Amino acid sequence: MMRAVTTRISKGDYSARLPMHRRDELGELADSINRMAFNLSRQDMMRQDFVSNVSHEIQSPLTSIGGFAEALRSDLLTREERDHYVGIIKQESSRLSRLSENLLKLASLDSNQTPFTPSSYRLDRQLRDVVLTFEPQWLAKRLTVELRMEETTIMADSDQLNQVWVILLANSMKFTPEEGMISFQLQEKNGYAVVRVTDTGIGISEEDRERIFERFYKADRSRDRSAGGSGLGLSIARKIVENHNGTIEAEASQGGASFVITLPVKAGHA
Repeated sequence: MMRAVTTRISKGDYSARLPMHRRDELGELADSINRMAFNLSRQDMMRQDFVSNVSHEIQSPLTSIGGFAEALRSDLLTREERDHYVGIIKQESSRLSRLSENLLKLASLDSNQTPFTPSSYRLDRQLRDVVLTFEPQWLAKRLTVELRMEETTIMADSDQLNQVWVILLANSMKFTPEEGMISFQLQEKNGYAVVRVTDTGIGISEEDRERIFERFYKADRSRDRSAGGSGLGLSIARKIVENHNGTIEAEASQGGASFVITLPVKAGHA
């Protein structure tokens, strides 16, 4: 019986289970095999979902590129129409490029091949620099960005954490309507730097808060599609934060999104 079940599992049949009738070492072994099969089944489902999502994210821009490229063959197009179609092709090509970069980034983080080079630096200055870098974009939407930060020195990989702040700020700018507000708060508590990023956008539902960090998950798929998102940004942010032995959570908030990031001020690497 045990040989038959393990053979089925080795061939990819993760639904195979051993009966649990014994309480000796063989019973413990059967329990371990059943749990292994269950975990393999979950991983296989995640792999299939991942492949399906990647295929969908790639197919959509490819369809647009192919369609508008074919339309450009027409001699009846005006100059304005031709320029419009070329713009769409460039936009969709950029989406594919970002998707490729994000997938490579996640693969690198998952395999721990991304160099982790911690150094001591002022986290409050880094946050301020990120906000200033995006000043043209948030000014164009007439957004107000509020900074309330304590002087905080942290030992961390500044390049990796910089990506986290860029992802969070970019999301807030994308989903906050004109004349809205984005707030960055930073304080040090019991050896941890606590960063809170809030905005006055449409917010995140309770159901979405539990899944928002999953790869390719989009709280509002139709809106995120028009904004050019792939659903990978927050997954990358969480992986980077976890690699620093920190946490990132989406908090309940009345009117808007709120993310809380907690990081040890001394170097930590998972």
